[in-house]
Amino acid sequence: MTGVKDDVPGGRPLLCVEGVTKSFPGVRALDGVDLTLRAGEVHVLLGENGAGKSTLIKMLSGAHRPDEGRLLADGGQDGTREGLHEVHIRSAQDAERLGIATIYQEFNLVPGLTVAENIFLGRQPRNRLGLVDKKTMRTRAAALLRRVRLDVSPDTPVGELGIARLQMVEIAKALSLDARVLIMDEPTAVLTSEEVETLFEIVRELRDGGVGVIFITHHLDEIGILGDRVTVLRDGRSVREVPAATDEDELIRLMVGRDIAEQYPRQRPDEPGAPVLRVRGLTRRGAAAGPVFEGIDFEVRAGEVVGLAGLVGAGRTEVVRAIFGVDRYDAGTVEIDGKELARGDVRAAMRAGLGLVPEDRKGQGLVLDASLQDNLTLARLDRDTRGGLVDRGTQRREAAAVAAQLKVRMSGLGQSARTLSGGNQQKIVIGKWLLTDTRLLILDEPTRGIDVGAKVEIYQLINELTASGRAVLMISSDLPEVLGMSDRVLVMSQGRLAGELPAEAATQDAVMELALQAPDHPKSTQHNDESAMEGSDVH
Repeated sequence: MTGVKDDVPGGRPLLCVEGVTKSFPGVRALDGVDLTLRAGEVHVLLGENGAGKSTLIKMLSGAHRPDEGRLLADGGQDGTREGLHEVHIRSAQDAERLGIATIYQEFNLVPGLTVAENIFLGRQPRNRLGLVDKKTMRTRAAALLRRVRLDVSPDTPVGELGIARLQMVEIAKALSLDARVLIMDEPTAVLTSEEVETLFEIVRELRDGGVGVIFITHHLDEIGILGDRVTVLRDGRSVREVPAATDEDELIRLMVGRDIAEQYPRQRPDEPGAPVLRVRGLTRRGAAAGPVFEGIDFEVRAGEVVGLAGLVGAGRTEVVRAIFGVDRYDAGTVEIDGKELARGDVRAAMRAGLGLVPEDRKGQGLVLDASLQDNLTLARLDRDTRGGLVDRGTQRREAAAVAAQLKVRMSGLGQSARTLSGGNQQKIVIGKWLLTDTRLLILDEPTRGIDVGAKVEIYQLINELTASGRAVLMISSDLPEVLGMSDRVLVMSQGRLAGELPAEAATQDAVMELALQAPDHPKSTQHNDESAMEGSDVH
């Protein structure tokens, strides 16, 4: 793959990575990576978490420097020379001068500033007196927001926006740089299907205008829709460059170095056990628009996985946060093994055997600057403390055992959680609950933003949990994942449970019919025997 190829889609080469290596203490993150990006193409960068994708894009954006190899760009540091020349990208400013803009998974936005101020942060237009020209800045920002189809005022504080809108602000910010190379790291991970299509339209417009796009995604179905070529990374090496039309099974084999015979390897129980979790009449009143959720009734039995499906905004996350005690609720009860839980008491929920893997693993599931050992043992800190002193030896042994069980890629237990890839961070968030007496584990978007290999490992872990008699309540916006891993599927619509589907009756069409259903007209979808929903008013 070394060097520039001429028999590939796209125009002239814009950016070339040749034999690049990068090492950190105990880890060789990149090992002779090659990649060529051309004008007017979408080049997908594919690989498992820990394969080296993040290190490579940080190198192209100026956060890291290569140990060996070289980077070539279309134009020198002054941007005046034509053709590829070796460049040294030592900072974000160097990357910007070369026309390289990067949109990271973690947004680089300031919540207290307006949308316009964030888009032009550090590059505000100024008037003849040297003062910030706010009128011009708002006008330019409004034009960029129209370009990304975002209907918000340039004066809106960024802190008031949801994740999907923040993503569009980041794209508008990148477009403001007039970049020739746009790097997008998992841009669709937090978007709805409609928002994804809008994003794709924007990317196609950029491609048609001659921009070269490096697109990182774990959604294999997106590759053929949007991409032109794919470079696959594995263990820090570029193993193959293939057309975007390559079969998904072949892409998976290239990524993980082995065939994955079954994407959703759920081992369903012959007969679930007694109810572990029972929720009755759970209600949280909202504003004039209606309740956040209302009259939620369901149960989860030992040995089973219950999926909680629904459209974005249906109330799924709000329900499980209330169950775990993070958020309040106004009416109803939550029982674990027949004993009612106190409202709004996370410690009581943990003592009763509940665990929660939140959808925002970095903001809510990890202490990013703490060590892996501290993160893994955080949920059992009370147990490891005697007389005010923490038994670090026991913590180290327990953490090492779980890290080995989950195959966490790390340099050691002292490594900070912030430095791990997304998939390995998710393993740490799940792993801390394996060190407690968790009876029911709530998984909120457990595989969002992680690669197919790590997904299968998490699915196998779910099987191990349920085989040991534990229960799992899983929220996922990935509908095939819900159908493939759930023994029963509960569907929410506008804050209410619209119905239940056993595994054999759960199809995408059946789930979507319930998810789009008006909440005032609950519909019967019970296809199995009545005992499966004993005591529930969802019939």
